[in-house]
Amino acid sequence: MSRVQQVHRGHVFHVAGAPSLADAASSLVSIPDGALVVDEAGVVAWCGRFADLPDALRTADVRDHRPGFLLPGFVDTHVHFPQTFSYDAYGGEQLLEWLDRCIFPAEARLRDPEFAELAAGAFCDRRIAAGTTSAMVFGSAFPDAQDALFRETRRRGLRIVSGRGIQTDGPEAASALVTSEDDALALTRDEIDRWHAVDTGDPATARLQVAVVPRFALSVTSRTLRGLGELYDDVRGRGVYFHTHLSENDRPGTGEIAQTTQKFGCRRYLDAYDGRFLPDSALGGASLLGRRSIFAHAVHCSDGELARLAATGSSIAHCPTSQQFLGSGTMPWRRTARSGVTIAIGTDVGGGDEWLIPQVLADAYKVHMSEPAAVALHPAQLLFSGTLAGARALDQESRIGNFDVGKDADFVVVDPSRWPPLDAALDYGIRSSDAELARDQTLFTLLTAMREPAIAEVYVAGSLVA
Repeated sequence: MSRVQQVHRGHVFHVAGAPSLADAASSLVSIPDGALVVDEAGVVAWCGRFADLPDALRTADVRDHRPGFLLPGFVDTHVHFPQTFSYDAYGGEQLLEWLDRCIFPAEARLRDPEFAELAAGAFCDRRIAAGTTSAMVFGSAFPDAQDALFRETRRRGLRIVSGRGIQTDGPEAASALVTSEDDALALTRDEIDRWHAVDTGDPATARLQVAVVPRFALSVTSRTLRGLGELYDDVRGRGVYFHTHLSENDRPGTGEIAQTTQKFGCRRYLDAYDGRFLPDSALGGASLLGRRSIFAHAVHCSDGELARLAATGSSIAHCPTSQQFLGSGTMPWRRTARSGVTIAIGTDVGGGDEWLIPQVLADAYKVHMSEPAAVALHPAQLLFSGTLAGARALDQESRIGNFDVGKDADFVVVDPSRWPPLDAALDYGIRSSDAELARDQTLFTLLTAMREPAIAEVYVAGSLVA
């Protein structure tokens, strides 16, 4: 065993191993008086009951967080850096109108490098306050702003995948964000060359990684899609990601899906990203789907689209909070999960008005309880969706997502006394006489009643971030 750095003591919750969503409950680990042992490399060396600590570890420094909780760091698979100050922005209508009235003007402000620096600092502050140790971040159109984001993220010690928001087409409101096709490709390649895995030189260990990020199909042309497919084929082997929006708004005739299929003449929205962006979904370029491709929303996908996402190893960033805010509808949980595609959780700040993944999980529970085919998500499935599923979507499951020995020690310390409503709910809430159900009830209360003040400490690879 490598030399121990620290032992963290508290109530441990995590979903162990590499289960499917359906098996999350059977893989849930709850250790009321647990120990998370972190070695000098910031790796989980041991996790179990504090009473069972091996003799070799009993002389280690112990951080006693009781009666607090130790949870894996939260993974946000869809959040917008240039919308840091734009959550709760009133646009009066749905997605496309909200973009024109609120978001495009807000994102244009990041062309000012000083404002971009301010936004980068605030963005990292909010991530840490919410316990988000890893994030897929939709970036700014402006290279100086992206540089500020990567620099500040590196300084804070957080994990990020991000890419500049690519737009080569769009309404007048987005004109400040639009570039030519040639510039879009050149700027994207330059960002990859300068920032992808720059911290370690290896995407298997890097905390800073880059994605190819067109805003959505309506923001680009068929020529851009062809160019992005060629670029992505060239850099995919370097571990570069792909990230965009998919099937968010289905307003008849004038919504995002209708406009996309009309613009490209394709039969279904996903085809535009799958190289089939010519009329009648004819092949026009390389596919952008794959193991490191994450599609935000996917509210209105057909069975065929879900099957294609699953078959290619692509993932969905489910954003229930923003789907309520923008009236986008409800992603059908049972049908989507049945397809086998990985479903992770995204805040979608600023379409979402919550930075805290547990509150987005609480919204997911409420939303899917209200579906026609109502489903009560198990607390372990909620925790899985906000941690291990996110690691899987980011293709980093071997490194993060739970407390399996050998993984990086990314975790949050939750102190209920810092948020009295949570403290009271845990102390006085009804608990079943059945031990397993009581465990599940405790986890559910912890996740749904948590607020940011309760997050006392945040660690990435065993190091406290601030």
